[in-house]
Amino acid sequence: MQVYRSDATGSAHGVLRFDTPVQYVKGIGPRRAEQLAEHGIRTVADLVEYAPFRYEDRTRYVPLASLREGEWALALGTVVRVGGFQSKRRGLSVVEVVVRDSSGQALVKFFNQPYLRSAYQPGMRLVLYGQVRREEHGRGVLAFSSPECEIIDEEPVSSVHSGRVAPVYRKLGEMRSRVLRQILHGVVTRLPADACDPLPGRARRQLRLMARNLALQRLHFPVLRAESGPERAREMEALNRELSPAHKRLIFEELFLMQAGIRMARSERVALVKQRRLRLGEEVRRPIKQILPFHPTPAQKRVLKEIADDLCSVRPMSRLLQGDVGSGKTIVAAQAAIIAVENGYQVAFMAPTEILAEQHSFNLRRLLSPIDYRVGLLKGSLRSRERREVVAGLASGEVQIAVGTHALIQEGVEFRDLALVIIDEQQRFGVIQRDLLRGKGKEPDVLVMTATPIPRSLALTLYGDLDVSVIDEMPPGRKPIETIWLAEKGRSEAYGAIAETVARGRQVYVVYPLVEESDASDLRAATEMAHHLGEDVFPGIEIGLLHGKLKGTEKERVMTAFAAGEIRLLVATTVIEVGVDVPNATLMVIEHAERFGLAQLHQLRGRVGRGAEQSRCILIADVAGSAEARRRMEILCETNDGFRIAEVDLQLRGPGEIIGTRQSGVPALKFADLVRDRRALELAREEADRFVAGLRDHPDEECRRIARFVLARRAAVNTPALVG
Repeated sequence: MQVYRSDATGSAHGVLRFDTPVQYVKGIGPRRAEQLAEHGIRTVADLVEYAPFRYEDRTRYVPLASLREGEWALALGTVVRVGGFQSKRRGLSVVEVVVRDSSGQALVKFFNQPYLRSAYQPGMRLVLYGQVRREEHGRGVLAFSSPECEIIDEEPVSSVHSGRVAPVYRKLGEMRSRVLRQILHGVVTRLPADACDPLPGRARRQLRLMARNLALQRLHFPVLRAESGPERAREMEALNRELSPAHKRLIFEELFLMQAGIRMARSERVALVKQRRLRLGEEVRRPIKQILPFHPTPAQKRVLKEIADDLCSVRPMSRLLQGDVGSGKTIVAAQAAIIAVENGYQVAFMAPTEILAEQHSFNLRRLLSPIDYRVGLLKGSLRSRERREVVAGLASGEVQIAVGTHALIQEGVEFRDLALVIIDEQQRFGVIQRDLLRGKGKEPDVLVMTATPIPRSLALTLYGDLDVSVIDEMPPGRKPIETIWLAEKGRSEAYGAIAETVARGRQVYVVYPLVEESDASDLRAATEMAHHLGEDVFPGIEIGLLHGKLKGTEKERVMTAFAAGEIRLLVATTVIEVGVDVPNATLMVIEHAERFGLAQLHQLRGRVGRGAEQSRCILIADVAGSAEARRRMEILCETNDGFRIAEVDLQLRGPGEIIGTRQSGVPALKFADLVRDRRALELAREEADRFVAGLRDHPDEECRRIARFVLARRAAVNTPALVG
């Protein structure tokens, strides 16, 4: 703990600019600026948007004689004695300070901070804020335990830390809440009075939103209207629930800027014109029909028509294809690829991991085997000679479809004529990566796919710049996966199901969350359990092991053996979450299911149920003490509907965890909550539509000013430092 003296202002002279680097802010400097940069805070604008996570009412000084056990109290007293001792049994040093006011006295204790014994002297005036506890040993008196402590020279009316509603911040680097409070007080008192407001004046007036600078000041240092009583309690509750007028203003601003940015991007896209026109004649339809392994569902037909219309349009396609696990997105993507190739162009198919790229390469080669296309696989682990062959084939046009990982966007990889970009599990890529792949062609059509179901309201919000297609039904013959949840004591039932499934000639996945045992975890590791299952439980069953640390060739060998039926039981980590398609696998057992997110459990479960036979999923989970974990298990057992699961996941975890905002190029929301603030989101969307229409039809100075603000924020979000 540092020793603080009161500073009534915490500010220096002069006005700060929002684009001022934080290292020039009083109290920060180069070293702290580096720590802040690790959290994405580089400018004054970033700093003032770092919101407190709660507020404490430190306006009422409590007489020392009136302290109560367990309460958080603000007190003022004079030091009368300083002492301390070293606890040999616990290895603790304890400094004890006795303070007194007109009502009585209290004990203040600090642990493992022996330098405080010389910092506090009798006669000093201290302001204390902390929790009051009864000592476990000795006298059993009430004591402040490691409180915030401020040395003052005279009676304070208010300071940065006391006599006010004080903000509490999460630690940033080495900077704890008290340091951040001091720094931010200096910053918000020096914000420029004439700063540009990024909200349209009409919206501010109609919604009665406070001015931006005032909202930022009140965010960090609120001023309550009521001095006491129930009304003051309600104001404090509104602050801590992020429902104060300052919060409402900043929430609406954040949602408006997000929606305006998405709509401006869409306007830019629809203004582009392709240099080519694809055609969909009978010579193209014939190979499309030739590859279909089954009669397409109405949903697949509808989605393919939407994509084909885009491909044949003069405008570049920018479409999001959503489909639950096993719904047939790969078939649709293959059909889209055929349209491009039959018109004489190339296709790039990018996946986030090598195992998924390998799986897509395998599936596309199998699907397209009736027609003589060359599919090339480009991944980081290729030997130099293999890589040179694929790269040369792309440059010459001999390779018509390139499947790969980030290796596709590396320098030196060039396409002869790239017309279609397909990106799978798009939320795992950053905007820069997608743009680099797009830049390998001349305004190529872009199809991004995800098997993570996104509620429609969220998709419209986050992907308003994309056209959205949804495959909302499963291929014929698929049956819903039966899911049950067992506690640890039900393990024998799970093992019985494994033995019975293998006896019927079917295959099984057993999924674990870790690769190897860690001292910090009690999880059953995949490596050890694969050995245990093979040696002790199922000695007669062929068992394979698949995890992320295996080399690419070894992964491919294991998956090929499993697909061929040579491995009957595959022990794996979450590398099988997407892309693995073995119809003969009809049972999945997920160990420690409580450690997985709901969407991830649904994705994993989707690896079975790929054929016509009834499939099952067994969740082994310990949910003691976690209502959320219990709810995840219950919803998995109730439904196979990915969109229903996504709605529950949205309520449980929030949108950022589901769609990966940093990866998708959407700014991580600092103030808004897309579940809680749905009404504000609707209003922001309406206002953004009005703004973009004005920008297009009759732009005035306010429109142009706001547009510059939106573009600057979008550029900041899309910098390589901020996206994965």
